[in-house]
Amino acid sequence: MESSIKVGISSCVLGERVRFDSGHKISNFVTKELDEYFSFVPVCPEVGVGMSVPRPTIRLVSNEERIALVETKNPDNDHTDNMLTYSENKVNELQSEQLCGYIVCAKSPTCGMERVKVYSKNNAAKEGIGLYTRTLMEKMPWLPVEEDGRLNDPVLKENFITRIYCLNDFYESMGGEPTRGKIIAFHSRYKLTLMAHHPESYRSLGRLVADVASYEIDDFFNEYRLGLMKALQNRASRKNNTNVLMHLQGYFKRSLTGKEREELATVISDYRTGLLPLLAPLTLIKHYLNTYPDEYLQQQKYLEPYPQEMRLRYGL
Repeated sequence: MESSIKVGISSCVLGERVRFDSGHKISNFVTKELDEYFSFVPVCPEVGVGMSVPRPTIRLVSNEERIALVETKNPDNDHTDNMLTYSENKVNELQSEQLCGYIVCAKSPTCGMERVKVYSKNNAAKEGIGLYTRTLMEKMPWLPVEEDGRLNDPVLKENFITRIYCLNDFYESMGGEPTRGKIIAFHSRYKLTLMAHHPESYRSLGRLVADVASYEIDDFFNEYRLGLMKALQNRASRKNNTNVLMHLQGYFKRSLTGKEREELATVISDYRTGLLPLLAPLTLIKHYLNTYPDEYLQQQKYLEPYPQEMRLRYGL
């Protein structure tokens, strides 16, 4: 089944042999687990500007004027301007794709998201961002971007997938024609998610939505999208998750029996102290929600931010 959720990706991470040595950096997580959920849009900026495969290695070099992309053994071969022009054009092209995320190749001088080595004349290296990815993140600051290697971390992986599905839900909810009513309804579904990820943004976005009538709708769409995605970049902490679980618990106080209330309180407490994973209280809450339905809670994406078959909350 082909997914409509589009995710940009460095071509080498998909297994395409486009690297300088004719190799690849295939990610099994991407090709074996994510492939059935997302439609990938592969990009290799180096091939995109016409570099050959194989090709001389390149690196970022800093001088007083700028950060340049040059060949390692022959720094007079400067690819900076070509890469910047390509990056601008490619990212402009991708804007029409309605991407919901982007997976980039770590440490690459074009695609790395962080900790990319930038050399100076004395060869001392500092850390920077790949030229292509820097353009991508500047022109699409709302877009969830993550490196292939960091997706081996269960917490970072879960956070990234949460953001992808949230952005896709936002686009689908707007249906290409955002309205104040659609935005208010969407925000209502993500209140608990925002509370778990960043309480300050939960409050500030709530104030923004309350003031939606004073905005041009397209301006509001852009401001809300950026604020939403920046908020979800913050990983949901155990403390914040516990607060959300206790908030959920409050909705059941009149429905549950004494024994059920005690059971839920114990499971939440055991999660708070690290004895149980997040999945334990969430599973119990979903069980009670089936027994004692609540329309508001059933709409909360916090309870199922992505398909449960992805099994990303195991061990969190």
